[in-house]
Amino acid sequence: MLVIRKATAADATLIVDMIRELADFEHELEQVDATPQDLLRDGFGANPRFCVSIAEWNGQAAAYALYFSTYSTWAGRPSLFVEDLFVRGQFRRKGIGKALLQHLAAVAHEQNCYGMHWEVLDWNATAIDFYRSLGARIRNGWLPVLLMGRAFEELASAEPLG
Repeated sequence: MLVIRKATAADATLIVDMIRELADFEHELEQVDATPQDLLRDGFGANPRFCVSIAEWNGQAAAYALYFSTYSTWAGRPSLFVEDLFVRGQFRRKGIGKALLQHLAAVAHEQNCYGMHWEVLDWNATAIDFYRSLGARIRNGWLPVLLMGRAFEELASAEPLG
């Protein structure tokens, strides 16, 4: 039986474990620096920066989705950004991913969001096909941009003009 619940602070270690499993699946495990303490600080304090839903299958943690609000100047409304959506290998093909997305769509609808968005790796054909089957469109012409590490530090500490 599937149960989807809101994560609590007690789930921080579990969430980090699943983040690491997702990163390993995406061949980027060495990029993960997040700790349970990071999640506790940023997701479970007075002003949480994100939310997490956990899907349990027969009492076992099967999947998670980490999400937060963004805002569209064009729509004049918020959207829900799904940072992570991950179903553990042994729980795939049971409808858990779809159930999590349905849950997130309901959350977004309650928050007056115009929609949801997320990213998918271009080599993950199974996920791309799944998302398309739900009616999602893969956006061509838009490229993800990431500024981090030394370049981020240099830009952040540069002298302002003026």
